[in-house]
Amino acid sequence: MTQSLQQAMRAFHPALPLGVALSGGADSSALLVLCARQWPGQVVALHVNHGLQAAASTFESHCQSLCTALNVPLRLKAVRAGHACGQSPEDAARIARYHGLLELAQGEGGDISLPSIAVAQHADDQIETLLLALSRGAGLAGLSAMPKQWQRGRVQFHRPFLDVAGADVRACLVQEQIAFVEDPTNSDARYTRNRIRALVSPALQAAFPQYRDTFARSAAHAAQAQGLLDEIAGEDLARVLRERDGLPTLAGLRALGRARQANALRFWLKAQFGVIPSTVQLRELQDQLLACSTRGHRIHIKVGEGLVERRGAVLAWYNPTVLPHRN
Repeated sequence: MTQSLQQAMRAFHPALPLGVALSGGADSSALLVLCARQWPGQVVALHVNHGLQAAASTFESHCQSLCTALNVPLRLKAVRAGHACGQSPEDAARIARYHGLLELAQGEGGDISLPSIAVAQHADDQIETLLLALSRGAGLAGLSAMPKQWQRGRVQFHRPFLDVAGADVRACLVQEQIAFVEDPTNSDARYTRNRIRALVSPALQAAFPQYRDTFARSAAHAAQAQGLLDEIAGEDLARVLRERDGLPTLAGLRALGRARQANALRFWLKAQFGVIPSTVQLRELQDQLLACSTRGHRIHIKVGEGLVERRGAVLAWYNPTVLPHRN
């Protein structure tokens, strides 16, 4: 095992028992082997089958064989990962995968039986995420890339390999003679991540040999700055929310400067509804707020899968496919 992997595993202290997201590919197979060795009898493998490619059954069979060899329990979940209009297949698969992992973390009674789940993204994945964010013109939240740990519901997710280069993970596979299945989509140039991996990363390695560390440091700075913005947004929202229903008042939002107003609106939509407005949507919403000087002025703007609208003295967001009729 390389020194970076040893350091990563020594620094990894999840609540046990631990679920390990196992796709059957190289990275997740290595993660399962190392976790099973470190916490024998305390690890459960979690495999989500998206059903999106012909190799899905091969991946599942490999996961079963690997878990049998390691004497690790395996939980399986089939999900539908079809993407909606305007949504990338990769995003749809990722969302479906995490929903599936959360369901697999539950025991037979519906209670959380696995308080922690580890996923195998590594430093190269982190850089690809950062470059994708840059290509989309993302703000600080996007430039923060992937966190090392985060909470969803009552489950703590971890990325213990996030500071480990992909080459070190592959070296571990060879050294430990760990079998894995190669994802056939990894060489498909239709996927932006694969083009980054094949074309951009080698050029960065040649020009800036330490780019993984320096780019990751920039992502960490962005994450710290985003955390500060979230604190400010929380304080601003506390002042502008209407007490009886927790909706932001038009007067309170209009009293904020434009930058703080945008920050508060973005935080409100994401924290309350899991919705992230585009730059165009947020700008339009702010323009409508600025123009909203009469009682009859209507605000009705699409944001995410739903709509932001004016309801008297406040703003509200709703999803018309879930709540088609409102009082």
